[in-house]
Amino acid sequence: MVSALTWVLAGIVAYTFVGMALRARGLLPDYIRLSGPITTLHTGRGRAFLDRLAARRRFWRAWGNLGLGIALVVMVGSFLLVVVGAYSAIVDPQPTALNEPRNVLAIPGVNDFLPLSVAPEIVTGLVLGLIVHEGGHGLLCRVEDIEIDSLGLAFFTLIPVGAFVEPDEEELREASRGAQLRMFAAGVTNNFALSLIALAVLFGPVMGAFAVVDGAPVGGVVPGSAADQAGIDRGDVLTEVDGQRVASAGDLDAVLANTSERTITVDRREGDPVSVNRSLVVTSASADRSPLGINATVTAVNGTPVSTERGFERAARNATVAALETDGGETVTAPLGAAVRVAEDGPLASEDAPSGERLVITSVGDRRTATAADLTDAIASQSPGEPVTVVGYVDGERQRYEVTLAEADTVGAALGVASIEQGTNGFVVDEFGIKDYPAGSFLEILGGDAEGTAAGSLSFAQRVFFVLLLPFAGAGAAGIDFNFAGFTGIATNFYEVEGVLGAFGTEPAFLVANLLFWAGWINLVIGQFNCVPTFPLDGGHLLRAGTESVVSRLPLPDKRRVVTTVSVTVTLVMIGSLLGMVFLPQLLA
Repeated sequence: MVSALTWVLAGIVAYTFVGMALRARGLLPDYIRLSGPITTLHTGRGRAFLDRLAARRRFWRAWGNLGLGIALVVMVGSFLLVVVGAYSAIVDPQPTALNEPRNVLAIPGVNDFLPLSVAPEIVTGLVLGLIVHEGGHGLLCRVEDIEIDSLGLAFFTLIPVGAFVEPDEEELREASRGAQLRMFAAGVTNNFALSLIALAVLFGPVMGAFAVVDGAPVGGVVPGSAADQAGIDRGDVLTEVDGQRVASAGDLDAVLANTSERTITVDRREGDPVSVNRSLVVTSASADRSPLGINATVTAVNGTPVSTERGFERAARNATVAALETDGGETVTAPLGAAVRVAEDGPLASEDAPSGERLVITSVGDRRTATAADLTDAIASQSPGEPVTVVGYVDGERQRYEVTLAEADTVGAALGVASIEQGTNGFVVDEFGIKDYPAGSFLEILGGDAEGTAAGSLSFAQRVFFVLLLPFAGAGAAGIDFNFAGFTGIATNFYEVEGVLGAFGTEPAFLVANLLFWAGWINLVIGQFNCVPTFPLDGGHLLRAGTESVVSRLPLPDKRRVVTTVSVTVTLVMIGSLLGMVFLPQLLA
């Protein structure tokens, strides 16, 4: 099957050839210009409007100076961010979805993090961003008495990717450096301003009308799990278990923990009730050392049938080494404890524990450590300098160590542990098999009110920062399995709208929220990206004008060459670093 990226590349090539043929035959009007797949539309309209706006010169110069300060700070930060990112790609190449080449393209449906369902909202935010960006350049041109040759839009094939203002080159060169710097910074200033306005409205009155529906939101279902076999699907909201009300994911966990029956009846907000036969499916396991693999189903521990997490925990605590039976008829004998990797320098290694090797710890002092959480609690209960007996297994052989805990920042370091694997012996079992969707956490980040979350104390600046990360939340944030792309897809099942905004219906409310979210997000991205100090971006022009301003005060014989050298060098470093961030992880891993 041909991928979406292949179709996109084929379309770009076809568009370029057709455009070249039309240009060669003289069939394109003068206001349309082509350069490969880049199409620009030129016009002289709008200059009179900019002249009227530019009448308040003192205000716009003050606005330009404020924006210039912000742009210079972001430009320096962008330089450091790109260089550090490229360095990390060299020393620790880690291919992820974030640095996949297809995800560099901000094309909904091609980029994994920009779903096609919100393409209208994304394009609307992009168009608004392009208008205010280039409008800012044009306005400051007229404020500084720099003539404008033309204005227009730039398209990558048929996709709007930029707007532009073409100032008179001679007048731009003759303008003061302060005027040039204000003009070059005006675009990103307007992008940041538009973003903050959109997000302020989103965080305030709009999200104030949103609430999370009662129930446990299902973001995903583990294949082969009890929930999967019962027909529970992503997007469902679970409201009752055996007649007991479930108001949240936490309620579901509590009800399941207090229900001993293997077969339970689960009610959903939409859809018929389903009967679920609980079974213990391994949902995660360390790659090479765990005794059980992902999707294995544990049916018995030392001959005792188990079907719930609580039952498995009881059986595990009663046996440091147990025979684990699976539904495939396989029996695996393994220690049941917390799997760790022994640090090269630490209390355990000093007592002859195998440095850098895997150790399954079954007890610390008089405390049984069947799971990673047990181990953490056991270490935390001890004091630095206190001697403690550690019992564990190395390659199936029982070992005993007399360890004196060290003073350390983490409980693992106090014992001499470099890392702790999750669950029991590196595997985690789940009796139900759903992945909770963090609807409440997402709502709190966006300024709404949801009980049981810790985001309510976030400042406005922190919320803005998290908005930048939300579309990629599931790719790198610990403990989060889902990206947030706005109120679209299954996310619309987990929220309701109240008050005046709710009177218009949920669909219009979701549309307004998505427009504000993506307008705020994409204008932050446009502003930050344009501050990267490389040509032809605004950051490159700011770099050159700023360098000229500094060099003009220095006693150098060939100032123009110094300016050119600095500008070209930084530009090449930035282009190389950007390409390295994208391609090096795949090439070097």
